[in-house]
Amino acid sequence: MPPIWVDAVLAALVLVAQLWPLVFGESWDGTPWHWWGYAVVIVAVVPLIWRRRAPVVVLVATLAATGCYDLVDEVARQPVWYGGLVALYTVAAYSARWTRLIMLAVTLGGGLLLVGSAETALRGIVLFTAAYAIGRAAAASRAHAAALEERAVRLARERETEAERAAERERARIARDMHDILAHAVSLMVVQAEAGPVVVRSDPARAEAAFDAIAAAGRDAMIQLRRMLNVLKEDEGPRAPQPAIAAIPALAEQVRATGIEVTYAATGDPVPLPPDAEVAAYRITQEALTNIVKHADATRADIRLTWQDDTIMIDITDDGRGGGAALPSGGNGLIGIRERAAACGGTAVAGRRAGAPGFQVLVRLPAPRRAVPA
Repeated sequence: MPPIWVDAVLAALVLVAQLWPLVFGESWDGTPWHWWGYAVVIVAVVPLIWRRRAPVVVLVATLAATGCYDLVDEVARQPVWYGGLVALYTVAAYSARWTRLIMLAVTLGGGLLLVGSAETALRGIVLFTAAYAIGRAAAASRAHAAALEERAVRLARERETEAERAAERERARIARDMHDILAHAVSLMVVQAEAGPVVVRSDPARAEAAFDAIAAAGRDAMIQLRRMLNVLKEDEGPRAPQPAIAAIPALAEQVRATGIEVTYAATGDPVPLPPDAEVAAYRITQEALTNIVKHADATRADIRLTWQDDTIMIDITDDGRGGGAALPSGGNGLIGIRERAAACGGTAVAGRRAGAPGFQVLVRLPAPRRAVPA
């Protein structure tokens, strides 16, 4: 219902309450009350319909009409002027600070001058002060509700923004995973395909192994790509687990099929890693081995995992002649390695080996240990 209709209903109720002594009461001599009382009551109450649009004007009009009520003796006594109380409540609830304070002073001062007894004056002061206090309480309640609503809107907007950022981070992660998968698989297939024609006549068994390695790399890439694409679907079914540290030996075996001697060693006591760190360790190793196959011109690669108190160190070295500070591909692989390590709270450094030929990738990832009971 529009506010003006609410105020019209309120004015009608106040009008009935104010006319009640005139309609149902009788004068001391049994004659009807003077018409002046009816006119004053109507003039004092009808402006309440516009109380929210012009609260000060409505209060002044109501008080002025009320002050004229006793100009005629043949009128009924009005126990409480409800219109003035409603008008002062409205001023307290909707007007500025100094405006409402001035109107409160005018209301109380005018009431004291017009009343005929101390008891009536005290009652008026209490009633109008209470109306003012209720109006201020209503204004404070509305302000609090508006603040809560604004906060809810702000939080909803922040949640939407965070959801968009999370989606962007997920898309970036998927893009990195696809890059790692395709780069690794294509590198292995290219190396094997280049070696195939050379050995197809002299060593048919080795050529057959090369083609088998190409097929295996392609199948593995297809499986992992399907898994990544399933993440992008809206209707997600059960997902296959992402490769983790336990799959690194199999990754080394794939690279070993290209003719590079790959060794794998792990020292220390393994502890469960967070899922993101598990995936990051695998993808970092995959990217480093891909760079070795593509750029290093190496004959040997070493993968060493060292479990320490609260970290896991991944050390990947080769004896190749390529792989300087900037890779021929532009260095995107090294950037991806650093980003993956940083996303898990770790660090990654890469560069030429000191005092030995080849390239080294050294990664540190946090490995929080479980608390041991006393």
